[in-house]
Amino acid sequence: MNDADVVAAFSALGQPKRLEAFKLLVTREPEGLHAGELARIMDTPFNTMSAHMAILVRSGLVNAVRNGRFITYRVNISEFALIMTYLFKDCCDGRPELCAPMFEQFNKMTSKPKAKSKSS
Repeated sequence: MNDADVVAAFSALGQPKRLEAFKLLVTREPEGLHAGELARIMDTPFNTMSAHMAILVRSGLVNAVRNGRFITYRVNISEFALIMTYLFKDCCDGRPELCAPMFEQFNKMTSKPKAKSKSS
């Protein structure tokens, strides 16, 4: 991981539709979404969505797996974790107590169990 990798990731996420797609894919882990379903949910033309997804794939934040004529997109969680680790490597100039509130908030957000949906 280096600055260029982080810049590529943030550049990929620096466009509203791509950020929306990334956030949607995070909610669909580990199954991911087929390309057509992703375009339909986001109400975006397929060719436009394909161009956005190509940028996210090149950044390393998303993986594309072809299964026959279908492409399934999934978030590359390990790459995202590497980026976050890289950013926080020198957190608060050796004074981790300054970053503690942020990490506590992150832990609260990520440790909440998902609400179970009621079946009809």
